[in-house]
Order: sequence, then structure tokens, then C-alpha cells
Amino acid sequence: MIHVSRPALLLATTNPGKRREFSKLVPADVVIHTLDDLDITLPPEVGVTFAENADAKAIAASQQAGMLALADDSGLEVAALGGAPGIRSARYAGEPLSDQRNRDALLDAMRDVPEPDRTARFVCAVALARDGVILARSEGVVDGVIATEPAGEHGFGYDPIFRLSDGRTMAQLSPAEKNRISHRALAYQSLLPALLNALGINTTLGVS
Repeated sequence: MIHVSRPALLLATTNPGKRREFSKLVPADVVIHTLDDLDITLPPEVGVTFAENADAKAIAASQQAGMLALADDSGLEVAALGGAPGIRSARYAGEPLSDQRNRDALLDAMRDVPEPDRTARFVCAVALARDGVILARSEGVVDGVIATEPAGEHGFGYDPIFRLSDGRTMAQLSPAEKNRISHRALAYQSLLPALLNALGINTTLGVS
């Protein structure tokens, strides 16, 4: 167990992009640990929904770390592919995990799909747990379409090929913009009051 004088939590991920995004949403004095900092093994993602996977990760992380844990499961759902890649978004192109190969595989699968049928949405389910008990849950969704080619230098994952209603891809947004409108940001923002309360922070935080 880690003992710190500042409020602390475990963000149950090894993804540096998620850590960067999350750090912008909480007060600067909150100590954020990730799985890279601790010897923790998350359960396999065997749930059939994002929410089930987020719950399982948050419960396991909070039990093993002995501290407040926040976990999410997120991915891309494409209507023309029957909701795929869905909960297998990170592994869409198989092992080893690769954002580039996932994007290439998706663009290949969508090669002959016309513009009106390229609708998609990013989904993020978030769960907050302490001592193996779920304290709060939330979900965020952003609608868009799958572009025909990548664009943008920011973000990660499928961001360069996910085009928003204003014509830009998620990867063309500045980090500050993405932290206002992304599926993950929306889910975290919804959970923020419960998170701050669990951290013992009695304040209302606005997202910058």
C-alpha cells in the first residue's frame, strides 16, 4: 500500500495518453499512480460491455493497491461493422498491440463503405472503486464518422480517423479541446463530483 499525505488514486492503465488526459481534469495536488508504478495484474477483459470491463478492472485494482482506483474501458463502435471493433478496439488487428495496425485494419474494412454509412461513435465507461466496492460509474459518448484517411497529429488510438461534425478528426483537436468533448473526458467529468468526494476534496472543479 502507498501512503502519501496528498490525495491519491490509482488510474488503472498503462496508457500514457490516458494519464496525460486525466491529469488535466483533476486538481494539480492529486497524486496519480498508474499500473506502471505498482505491481498489479488486471483481470482479462471478458465482459461483454465496456461497463463490465471497467467495473472488473476498478475492483481488482482497488483491492490489490489498497487505494482508490479509477478504471475505464473504451473503444470505437462502427455501425457498418455491426458495432465492431467495440470492446476489442485495442486488439482489433491482433497482437502485438498497435494503434497504427488497428487504424489500417479498420480503414481496410471500411474501404468500400460509402460516406452516409460510415457513422461511428466513441464510447467510454468509467468505474470508481475502493476496497473492491464500486463507488460510482459513468459513461461518455461522442458521435462521428470514419474518415477515408488519417489526419491530425494529436491524440492516440483511432483519433486520426474519427471525424467529428465540424469536419476535423479527433487528432486535429488541441489537447484542451479534446479534454472538453472527448468520450473519455465526458465520462470523467460526469464522475468528477463522486471522485472528488472520495478523495476528500470538497470543491467543485471546472475543467480547463
